Amino acid sequence: MKRLTILASLVMATPAFAAKGPFFSLYNTNFVVMIAFALFIGVLIYYKVPGMAVSALDKRAEGIRNDLEEAKALREEAQSVLATYERRQREVQEQAERIVATAKAEASAAAAQAKEDLKASIARRLAAAEEQIASAQAAAVKEVRDQAVTIALGAAGDVIAKQMTAAEANKLIDEAISEVDAKLH
Repeated sequence: MKRLTILASLVMATPAFAAKGPFFSLYNTNFVVMIAFALFIGVLIYYKVPGMAVSALDKRAEGIRNDLEEAKALREEAQSVLATYERRQREVQEQAERIVATAKAEASAAAAQAKEDLKASIARRLAAAEEQIASAQAAAVKEVRDQAVTIALGAAGDVIAKQMTAAEANKLIDEAISEVDAKLH
């Protein structure tokens, strides 16, 4: 590689044949420029500048290769993290669907229970109302009977008072006193 570079530089440094006189003379500027160029290339080779340039390019290539490998690893890690988050998202979505289904089932169960409770409450209220109606009816019947008894007693008292004499009344009073006295002792 070094020899090819030297040969190419010598060939490229050939004179343009513009100078006069013999080519290999120090009076020919083209020859002097070619010698200076050859010396410059020689100094570069002596101080290993092409090796440093190649080394720098190799280091740069190695750095780029390392960057590419790191980018590839980061990409794989990002894909792994993305897959993990997508899986978690699916799990969360499934869990949300289960929660919604459970809530719907609980709501329908609560609605059914509320209907049953409402039916039971209505039945209890109807029974209580029927009991109140029966109680009111019994109270009304009792009140009518009480008034009938009161009226009958009043009428019987009037009839008896009109038919009874004073001797009979005294006799009834004496009998009632003796009957009370017998029950008290």
